[in-house]
Amino acid sequence: MKRTFNIAILLILALSFFNAAPTEFDKYDTKIAIIKFKTEVVDYGTITQNSDGTRLFTFTNTGDAPLLITKVKTSCGCTVPSYSKAPIMPGESGELNIKYDTKRLGAFTKTVTVTSNAEGGNKILKIKGNIIASK
Repeated sequence: MKRTFNIAILLILALSFFNAAPTEFDKYDTKIAIIKFKTEVVDYGTITQNSDGTRLFTFTNTGDAPLLITKVKTSCGCTVPSYSKAPIMPGESGELNIKYDTKRLGAFTKTVTVTSNAEGGNKILKIKGNIIASK
């Protein structure tokens, strides 16, 4: 009697284990956000000192889950990002506004690191250009 009881318990545990194990088809049920930028490099070209340093990176969530940007970090304090903290739904687009301090003269190349829940982890964008003295 005790042996039959132990076998029944083991059978129940084994069945529950196999029932809870992921199947081959479970991997297709996972929804992910995918961030697709129109361009990953914004070239200011040659601009004059103290001109408008604001540029936009536009992107689309091409995934099937809401995209949430959690942090945007720039390579120096001369570049200031702004972005929406609201989720971007699948198929929708958003903008990342970058303002570079155009008081500084000379060529520049800076990076902007976007942290989000998108597939592939952090996305690194780049801005570049050359600032000349105004006449």
